[in-house]
Parts: sequence; structure tokens; C-alpha cells
Amino acid sequence: MTAEAIHVDVAANDGIVAGAPRRMLRVEGALLAAGAFVAYTTTHEAWWLIPLAILLPDLSAIGFVAGNRIGADLYNAAHTTPVPAILVALGWWQHAPLAIALGLIWIAHIGIDRTLAYGLKYTDNPQHTHLSAAKLLTRKASH
Repeated sequence: MTAEAIHVDVAANDGIVAGAPRRMLRVEGALLAAGAFVAYTTTHEAWWLIPLAILLPDLSAIGFVAGNRIGADLYNAAHTTPVPAILVALGWWQHAPLAIALGLIWIAHIGIDRTLAYGLKYTDNPQHTHLSAAKLLTRKASH
């Protein structure tokens, strides 16, 4: 079986995004992060806030202590855009630049994760994500 056949087989069986759609999601993540950082400049908040808050969404991984289902649910909730987008919208509506800034940092975090192929988690294993094709390909090819 060729590497391409294994790659497609892994994608079909493990719920991962492969090929051109995977590359597109990674590019989309880079653009999401860049856009969030550009928008951050309009908040006039201090730049030191970015390194202070950029990893806060990863605290959601603490949910894996309670099991894979709870961990994946918490992690995925913290790594999708609806909640930080609502935070940005509420901050804009209430004229609260700090809320906007924190929401944009959160969105940038999500974008950076997608760029680096850190995807949303499945409940079977914290390493099994929708963008984990290379890891799963290596594991399956060695069997």
C-alpha cells in the first residue's frame, strides 16, 4: 500500500482532515491569528497582555483529569471561535476594550493552534484530533 493510500485510509477511518482541506484549515488559522493581532491594535491595550493571556485557553485541558469525554468537551469549547467572538462582540457593544482585547487574544490562540495543526479533540484519546493526520499516519503505517 502506498503512503498516499495509507493517508487517505487513515483520514477515512479516524475522522481527520487530510490533504488540501487540512492545508486550507492551517492557512485559515494563520490568517485568523494575523487578523486578531491586527484588530488588537485598535483596542489600545498594552502589548504585554498578549504573552500573559495567550495560553489561557490551554488551561481547559485540565478537564482531561476527569476523563477523555469531559476533557475533550472543555478543550473543544475553549478552542472554537463562538465564545471569544461573543466576548469581542459584548466588549464592542459595551465599549470595553479589555474584553475585546482578551477575546482577540483568545481568537489568535485558536488561529495559532490551527496553524500548528493542533486540532479539536476526539473523546477516545487526547492525541486524536481533527488535524492529527501525520501522527496517526505514522502509527497506522507501523502496524
